[in-house]
Amino acid sequence: MALLRLSGTLDPMTGDALQLAVRHSLATEPNRLLLDVSGLQIGDPRGLTALSAVVCQTADWPDVPIVLCGASPETAAVIQAAPECAELSFAPDCEAALAQAGSEPVPPEVRIRLRPVPDACRQVRQLVTQACDAWQRSDLSGTASLIATELVANVVRHAHTTMEFTFGLRDGRLRMSVRDGSRRMPKPADPDLSSPGGRGLWLVRDLTDAWGVLPVSDGKVVWTRLSKAA
Repeated sequence: MALLRLSGTLDPMTGDALQLAVRHSLATEPNRLLLDVSGLQIGDPRGLTALSAVVCQTADWPDVPIVLCGASPETAAVIQAAPECAELSFAPDCEAALAQAGSEPVPPEVRIRLRPVPDACRQVRQLVTQACDAWQRSDLSGTASLIATELVANVVRHAHTTMEFTFGLRDGRLRMSVRDGSRRMPKPADPDLSSPGGRGLWLVRDLTDAWGVLPVSDGKVVWTRLSKAA
């Protein structure tokens, strides 16, 4: 769980800073993100655009509920009036939000740090297979293992940095991500038909329900979501 305390006046300029801060918190993939807005004032409703953009993003990844804590009646009224923020939850304060979160089961998740070596692909395949069996999602084991292998192999081939692989289950959907220390954004290549490589991200795209890249200050997070076998 992550807690982000916001203060000051929200307007289009500070909204951009808010968006960056929320994305940074989401990059750690908490099971819930609490935004303490007790010290926040809405100076310009257009500043909510940044907040709504992040909320919409979490619908695909990382499926993290966002809870606004301590909103004044005026702030809550402005936020609730924005259609883009309909998915936000509210709590009277962060203590109440923490108490509620503590009463709910934590979605299963595994994380592992890997070095950028070829054997990392074998390690991640083994981890994914074992987790799928434990979570009664062996029907997705083969597809998930293939996706995980491609994500990790991409770091080994191109980023050359230590990585953190995260694999979890939420609401029946498998989600996985790889965070590395390179700010070079991946993109599907258009290899020649005779080329032996370059098709990894196309494979990830074709096998998953959704995938994307989240830039962070010290690198990036490549994420995927999967709910059914290919």
